[in-house]
Amino acid sequence: MDIKVIKTLKAGDKLEPLTQKPISRSTLALFAGASGDHNPIHIDIDFAKSVGLDDVFAHGMLGMAYLGRFLTLFTDQKNLRSYSVRFSSITQVGAELKCSGKVTEIFEEKDEKFMKLELSATDQNNDVKLMGDAVIAI
Repeated sequence: MDIKVIKTLKAGDKLEPLTQKPISRSTLALFAGASGDHNPIHIDIDFAKSVGLDDVFAHGMLGMAYLGRFLTLFTDQKNLRSYSVRFSSITQVGAELKCSGKVTEIFEEKDEKFMKLELSATDQNNDVKLMGDAVIAI
């Protein structure tokens, strides 16, 4: 997003949401390889069933990566000062995560201006999967 546009935002303004493609088994396998997280609960349906689940589910960090992508489409990575999330519920195969954000505060500290964002990732059923926040320099 253009820095001129970012500077016009104020507390309460919502960011344009970003909806990801449905999470597939291929996505989970590729993410396991890229992240090094080969926990069978995310990639082995037989293992998932052996522990009482119907199916595998997405890595929490995959959802966090999607929210991170949402942030870096909004502002350059160099402007990111903090980013944290809380995992709310399991993300199933087939989930279409919608990443969204809202400006909660504009503040100055040590001659630098910042924007605090409230973030969330919800599925197509409006089930919140992750909630978090970020602070960016503006």
